[in-house]
Amino acid sequence: MLLTIIVLDSVGVGALPDAERFGDAGAHTLNHTLAAAPVPLPNLARLGLSRLPTVQTSPGTVPAGEVRGAFGRMREVSPGKDTSTGHWEFMGVQLQHPFQVFPDGFPPAVMDRFDAATERGHLCNRPYSGTDVIRDFGEEHRRTGSPIVYTSADSVFQIAAHEDVVPLETLYGWCQAARGILQGEFAVARVIARPFRGEFPFERANEHRKDFSLVPPPNVLDALRNAGREVVGIGKIPDIYAHRGFTEEIHTDDNADGIARTLARMRRAAADGTSGLIFTNLVDFDARFGHRRDPQGYSACLSQFDAALPDLLAAVPEDGALLVISDHGNDPTWRGTDHTREYGLLLAHVPGLTGAVDLGERATFADVGATVAEALGADWGGPGESFWKALN
Repeated sequence: MLLTIIVLDSVGVGALPDAERFGDAGAHTLNHTLAAAPVPLPNLARLGLSRLPTVQTSPGTVPAGEVRGAFGRMREVSPGKDTSTGHWEFMGVQLQHPFQVFPDGFPPAVMDRFDAATERGHLCNRPYSGTDVIRDFGEEHRRTGSPIVYTSADSVFQIAAHEDVVPLETLYGWCQAARGILQGEFAVARVIARPFRGEFPFERANEHRKDFSLVPPPNVLDALRNAGREVVGIGKIPDIYAHRGFTEEIHTDDNADGIARTLARMRRAAADGTSGLIFTNLVDFDARFGHRRDPQGYSACLSQFDAALPDLLAAVPEDGALLVISDHGNDPTWRGTDHTREYGLLLAHVPGLTGAVDLGERATFADVGATVAEALGADWGGPGESFWKALN
């Protein structure tokens, strides 16, 4: 039995009922992206995207027609709209309190210890766009060698450094030091290495980005590994879970690379009879286009995935399944540069399914983990309701 999950990072499908609390009432990543930059998504539509109640269908984008797949949308019950919150809930960790954020920057109790660890001082230390911060502080960083520290509306401590000034291993070491500092009262969900390169206004080296996460509580990934199943993390997935529960980790450079490596690993697993989970995150939607408020780039990214979908479906073994999901929104037409509080996408394919299966509105992202646990025979008594029987 092989299950594959692909997270379309930030492809939200409409504002959640509590979105007003987050300043996101009216946000809709998918609809607004396709309205601003229409592209056809026939394969996603056929899988069930055209049947979601919050998705506007049109012949030029998401055509209505025959559906062979299962479809639904998911509520996020954890109080947040960031990567860690969404992914942790997928695997059965429902947060009672949001991760801590630092809208005024990090206090001296953090930065003094960080400066002592790097022996370089720091620049910025306030919320900032990732592309803007290297534009505004990049030259000073090259002159001084001081790392650029910034945050966002998410619970993140981000360190930007030019690859010609700070070797990657040094940057990663600084992130490890920050991760050790940012615990307890100063805990953030992720410390993120943000290397950049080139000349002004500079370019982010996204393929060398690295996340250093808090260690999550026991979750479905642990249950799978304890049951003797293979757990393969592709892209930034292992980073999000602090490398907990994985038997194999595969780095990717971008979405195209992530799709290619997922497809190759699915084919190898089907050939050798692997029993387990392949878990992939495709981050370009979020990092390259959502935060940069680029609906044209976002649409092109959706089109790229849609074109790859038939090959991914064909690689699913007879007793397996493919789930296509999303962890939050990042409406590229929305104000600001932050994530948006939205329903998570849920599409599923199992070989032999000849019609449409409506999975409805799931009460929590944790239904994904419960489904994976049931399908793979892992012992999981935590949150979530499996929809595995509905697929078979």
